[in-house]
Amino acid sequence: MATLGDLGVGAAINILSAFLFFVVFAILRLQPFNDRVYFPKWYFKGLRESPTHSGAFVRKFVNLDFRSYIRFLNWMPAALKMPEPELIDHAGLDSAVYLRIYLIGLKIFVPIAFLAWAVLVPVNWTNSTLDLAKLANVTSSDIDKLSISNVPDKSQRFWSHIVMAYIFTFWTCYVLLKEYETVAKMRLHFLATEQRRPDQFTVLVRNVPPDADESTSELVEHFFLVNHPDHYLTHQVVYNANKLAKLVKKKKKMQNWLVYYRNKVSRSKNSARPLMKTGFLGLWGNKVDAIEYYETEIEKLSNDIAEEKERVANDSKSIMPAAFVSFKTRWGAAVCAQTQQSRDPTIWLTEWAPEPRDVYWPNLAIPYVSLSVKRLIMGVAFFFLTFFFMIPIAFVQSFASLEGIEKAAPFLKPIVEMKFIKSVVAGFLPGIALKLFLIFLPTILMIMAKFEGFTSKSSLERRAASRYYLFIFVNVFLGSIVIGTAFEQLNSFIHQSATEIPKTIGVAIPMKATFFMTYIMVDGWAGIAAEILMLKPLIIFHLKNFFLVKTDKDREEAMDPGSIGFNTGEPRIQFYFLLGLVYATVTPALLPFIIIFFGLAYVVFRHQIINVYNQEYESAAAFWPDVHGRVVSALIISQLLLFGLLSTKRAALSTPFLIALPVLTIWFYRYCKGRFEPAFVTYPLQEAMMKDTLERAKEPNLNLKGYLQSAYVHPVFRDCDDDEDNESIDKGENESVIVPTKRHSRRNTPVPSRMTGGSSPSLPDVVEAYAQP
Repeated sequence: MATLGDLGVGAAINILSAFLFFVVFAILRLQPFNDRVYFPKWYFKGLRESPTHSGAFVRKFVNLDFRSYIRFLNWMPAALKMPEPELIDHAGLDSAVYLRIYLIGLKIFVPIAFLAWAVLVPVNWTNSTLDLAKLANVTSSDIDKLSISNVPDKSQRFWSHIVMAYIFTFWTCYVLLKEYETVAKMRLHFLATEQRRPDQFTVLVRNVPPDADESTSELVEHFFLVNHPDHYLTHQVVYNANKLAKLVKKKKKMQNWLVYYRNKVSRSKNSARPLMKTGFLGLWGNKVDAIEYYETEIEKLSNDIAEEKERVANDSKSIMPAAFVSFKTRWGAAVCAQTQQSRDPTIWLTEWAPEPRDVYWPNLAIPYVSLSVKRLIMGVAFFFLTFFFMIPIAFVQSFASLEGIEKAAPFLKPIVEMKFIKSVVAGFLPGIALKLFLIFLPTILMIMAKFEGFTSKSSLERRAASRYYLFIFVNVFLGSIVIGTAFEQLNSFIHQSATEIPKTIGVAIPMKATFFMTYIMVDGWAGIAAEILMLKPLIIFHLKNFFLVKTDKDREEAMDPGSIGFNTGEPRIQFYFLLGLVYATVTPALLPFIIIFFGLAYVVFRHQIINVYNQEYESAAAFWPDVHGRVVSALIISQLLLFGLLSTKRAALSTPFLIALPVLTIWFYRYCKGRFEPAFVTYPLQEAMMKDTLERAKEPNLNLKGYLQSAYVHPVFRDCDDDEDNESIDKGENESVIVPTKRHSRRNTPVPSRMTGGSSPSLPDVVEAYAQP
């Protein structure tokens, strides 16, 4: 059980660590040779060049202007200067709305912390329930006297906690309502003013039914010519090019090694050729000339790539029952994406196409019928992953209980009892140990999301984020409370009757705030400060720059910092919302720790979004309903836990007044869902028509077909060197060519065919043909 002194030691360690991270960052970012690491976004935009200095050679690598080191924190006010509209133009709406989540945390918890410390802390502190003479079976510390555990059973003081719970709920709902309204308006304005993008005119069609008479491409074209005759423009079928993509990726890797060895020869003073072993990781095998080996392997891969491209182009099995279908207007695309296309609701399934950058191409090759099975398998796997992870969580909790360590390992007692060691173990190690256990979790959850078959990077990240949040809720929050309580109140669990155990848990739950305080300091203070240092990208950039970079394109790839990482960042924010809302009425002492996190994270991530992160895609804040829903769920969880806690405190007269809170919160959620969520799910036809009308007025001669022609061609075809092969593939499937139908019942399309030039049968006849079940 961490005491106030232990938390002080933990806070000192984490504050010192954060300060050192900021100082090191301030020094490194001023050095010319690190400029591409800490300001890559401006290089990608072409608005920044490498700093050059005349004079001494050392000035090209080291900043010798000592006056710049004095203002080592000037990046903080600079990060806050850019207005939000300019930030949206610079980084996109997704990034701007992501930052607003941190602002919501400040808007919610600053007033709540003020009220809680002004009302609840005095109410809790002026009791003596946790005096060891009165409750000898519960392990507690001085800081726990600030919690609700210090209020005696059946006390009238619980009315203050109930009143504050209502105030906190209404305030949180008010902030969420205003923010939902604001973000919805931002999204609609962004979509209305956004420049033309291929996904505005395109839908993704899945589960195209097989046809014995026509290919997938011909079937798609004829279906949409019949059912959307005035708006259909072109289409691009989906290829199963995963094998080709692997070959291209392998070739690129070989080319990087070839560049590395050629650079090595050019930099070496002797004329010796580099040698390598052909075995696993170069550890064994025959010694060969490295340059000749990679040149030979690249030539073989080039032949394999050419053969695979030919197979993909000619093999009907390589064409999946899916296609990207583009329309002449946004209105036509909106109608198609948001309506049922066939009397059979299991075929011709349409949805808005992700923007080309957002498409996750490997999953497009997964048959639609297998998606349900894959998601069931991953659901079961996630269940076992979540609950088996309780084992390391229990191990972490053993660090949180010094008494438990002494009982399990008595020989460690002299070391553990040392004052400084005891403070470090209780105030720092539990948080860092839990942080280490969670390092590989995001990667595992992203692999699971990919296996489930989601077709866009944004949906992959949203899926991984939802499971990450559920995981940390079950394991980190509930697991820490239940298992940690069992460790800390071990004597109580052993020596008291079963009917008294709920009471002990009810008293002990608020005391787990000390563990979460240590976790917030490690993850939310020092962890956020380490974020801005970017130690891993810094090392990787310089290694690539020294060994592999040969051209400007290589340098751009080396300094690519990636994106925000929504699948890890957003669940972490939501976890702090959960902690803040649960402990606001239970242990208000935790709130200042959370406020520091939100304030520090807002400044750090604003700087990173402005200068570093290069967002992979733009979903126009499509993730916001998930954010809103998780904050509301955290609010309901806090209400239910408070209800259960007061029940253990025998507050029979006051506790029933909490029943209305979850009901009102659920009603609030349903109201927001009905009022604002449609703006994030559908695209209003009125907005689509307005944007189409304006575009026709401004650009009456726009060649939209040429703009959309190759927008959704698999990127692996663009990466290949043979342009002629690309054209052969594109012409066969991407170009919207009016072709005669091969159905035995009807021989022509409803419009003149490019091949026959003849007239077509009447539209009712064609509709009748395609209406056959």
